[in-house]
Amino acid sequence: MMKSVNTILLIDDDETTNYLNHRLLSRMEVAPDIRVVTDGDEALNYLKKAFAGEAEYARPDLIFVDIKMSGMDGFEFLEEYQKIPAEQKENIVMLMLTSSASFYDLEKLKQFPDVRKHYSKPLAEADVREIMVTYF
Repeated sequence: MMKSVNTILLIDDDETTNYLNHRLLSRMEVAPDIRVVTDGDEALNYLKKAFAGEAEYARPDLIFVDIKMSGMDGFEFLEEYQKIPAEQKENIVMLMLTSSASFYDLEKLKQFPDVRKHYSKPLAEADVREIMVTYF
């Protein structure tokens, strides 16, 4: 039996990717609660409410964020996320999802210590297993 977490937050503007990732994570029973938001602004609003203890906004244990999104993209989201006090973000694992693993993007990711690793979209079963074993 694989470990599980309570809540996962998927941040991606691509409906197909969200559907595939949600389906895989559900099938693997990684978390009973999988939330989906479609841009960085929506994600920040969600997190603000979760950190404030609003009951309907579960604090995520694991966040997957896409790099390329319309509106606020993944890097802009990460810049804002870095401003959140460390104690609020404690024990949250942040991972990047990308369809374009360009050298520039991967280098830029190094500026964001909150991001543990990047994965290609959509997630594969092996990725999810590795994530659960490595971080939980």
